[in-house]
Amino acid sequence: MLDGVTWETTRKGAPGKLTFQVVKDDLLDFQEGNPVRMWHGENAVFKGFVFTKKRNKDDVITVTAYDQLRYLKNKDIYCYTNLKASDVVTNLAADFQLQVGEVEDTGYVIPKYRGSNETLFDIIQSALDHTLQNKKKMYVLYDDFGKLMLKDIDNLHVEILLDAETAEDFDYESSIDKETYNKIKLYYDNKDEGKRDVYISQDSSTQAAWGILQLCESINLKKALNPVHKADTLLSLYNRVRRSLSITNAVGDNRVRAGSGVMVNLNLGDISMDGKWMLVETAKHRYSNNIHTMDLTLRGGLIG
Repeated sequence: MLDGVTWETTRKGAPGKLTFQVVKDDLLDFQEGNPVRMWHGENAVFKGFVFTKKRNKDDVITVTAYDQLRYLKNKDIYCYTNLKASDVVTNLAADFQLQVGEVEDTGYVIPKYRGSNETLFDIIQSALDHTLQNKKKMYVLYDDFGKLMLKDIDNLHVEILLDAETAEDFDYESSIDKETYNKIKLYYDNKDEGKRDVYISQDSSTQAAWGILQLCESINLKKALNPVHKADTLLSLYNRVRRSLSITNAVGDNRVRAGSGVMVNLNLGDISMDGKWMLVETAKHRYSNNIHTMDLTLRGGLIG
């Protein structure tokens, strides 16, 4: 094997990915679908399967392997009633013969779902989005060395501190241009009474500062058991400045993956991250020359 391994994870919609290079010789014989396991010291980091091999004239083979989440790119027809997101995960895992680890009870019961030709990723994410909007709880689906896991982000905090010493460089952005709303308008066409029911939740203080940023959506009362509560919950989720932070060449820690919470202590100009938790959106670990570094994309969803 040549020096240099990269392990990448994304919080939603993509499998964990491992890339590395090997030199072809008479003893090396492996095919697509073969299992791949990686340890870093005593830490079990990755378990997945070979999906792509690319060879050059020097008989160096670049290998791309994915963890179990790769099979969630399969598409299917899926309908259900009165299931929780955690039920959806375990049911789909059983249907596609995937190994399951710890799946936390997501609590919120989704009244009805009907999907057609959607990826399993999309089916699960829809259930997690419904849970977030109605329960204000975010859950992360990931693969932990060959086991599907579903956990509340509050249970994925990693006790490390990212500051000016542990991060080589960073890029910071704050914005109200995307996914920021201070007025939520939900409506329902009430055919029984021949009228349109409207539910509004808004914040006059941020409207004075930013202007009116409105999210308007139709709802199905069979899916939204309490539209007033849903409007208030959406406002609490979206009525904020969106902050993202990219950190380059931080000291590597195998516990940090997409979905983890990490503590940040950086002066970002308009805000001082003095020991604040941030959510890891993407994590890219590099192992080379006995040095382990990581590039992280963080978001401010966990800023207190």
